[in-house]
Amino acid sequence: MTTESLPILYSFRRCPYAMRARLAIAAAGLQVQLREIVLRNKPAHLLAISPKGTVPVLMVSEHHVIEQSLDIMYWALGQSDPQRLLPSDTAVLTALIEANDGPFKTHLDRYKYPPRYPEEHGDLSPEAFSALHRQKGAQHLLNLEQRLAQHDYLLGSTLSMADFALAPFVRQFAHTDLDWFKAQDWPHLWQWLQGFLNSKPFAQVMHKYPAWQEQDEVTLFPPPIH
Repeated sequence: MTTESLPILYSFRRCPYAMRARLAIAAAGLQVQLREIVLRNKPAHLLAISPKGTVPVLMVSEHHVIEQSLDIMYWALGQSDPQRLLPSDTAVLTALIEANDGPFKTHLDRYKYPPRYPEEHGDLSPEAFSALHRQKGAQHLLNLEQRLAQHDYLLGSTLSMADFALAPFVRQFAHTDLDWFKAQDWPHLWQWLQGFLNSKPFAQVMHKYPAWQEQDEVTLFPPPIH
């Protein structure tokens, strides 16, 4: 396969959805053309193949475009899964992801960006609104803490797709107010998150790239691990 015929991944470095997609592609040992975007200036080609205008978007071929991060993860690990990240029983994996992408993401957004939801504040100040959703989001994290108290990873003693799918969102929650997060009584969650942030896979997928321009040469992802 020539470089120009590799799948094209539109991505944004700090987006947790794009992060989980990059983690799966790298774990699968696949290579794609990476196009880092600036959210306020989205490329015309991205909008042409995916009018929703959010990342990640993977163009596998002219007639095969994958627009959701989980679908990209399943596609990548379906091609190759040398680390056996896909569990044989996906019921718990699915439940964890649904809780993360549904209620937890709702609370995370309102905790991190309260000015975006003024119509929901009611009588609460932005600070109180944020604190309320921080506490509601923390309930999800306590559930993860209970799982991680039993084993090193979310689904057991080995790394799985669940860890890669959820860790970028826990990272975002943690870094909204890191001092508060570190003061909470979830030592196993903290250890798990630190293990993720200090890992080679995380370093590999967080490499910085300039915003893609039409005339640029192909940028291959993932970069080599040093």
